[in-house]
Amino acid sequence: MIRSLAVALGLVCALGAPPAMAQDLVHTPISPTFGGNPFNSNHILGIANAQNDTTDPDAVDRSDQSSIFARQLESRLLSALSSQIVDAIFGDNPQEQGTITFGGQTIEFFRSLDEVTLIIRDDNSGEETRIVIPLFIEVN
Repeated sequence: MIRSLAVALGLVCALGAPPAMAQDLVHTPISPTFGGNPFNSNHILGIANAQNDTTDPDAVDRSDQSSIFARQLESRLLSALSSQIVDAIFGDNPQEQGTITFGGQTIEFFRSLDEVTLIIRDDNSGEETRIVIPLFIEVN
């Protein structure tokens, strides 16, 4: 009797239970590198940088006074040189062409009627940067 009651109860539960449903499992990556949300990139990069405790063995300590002085002096000298180049090209007595060489770089400039062309060349690698500056003609 207990056995038949258990079987009957099992049949009632099996017949009265809703059907089982399932769906596919979908993995969504977090990293934008693997197709995740691109807005996560700053967050992930910040976490990676916070966890990075390695240091460059060839890094120069830029916090000492002599290094700071050398950088400021170099900046002032380059600024003065830049002012002289601009004056040679656009000043009161502009030159038609010229070449300036310093620190492994060569700067050439050529003036035409409507533009000035600057060519900045790295003497070590031969890489060139060409800048064309239009000249505006004043009408009196």
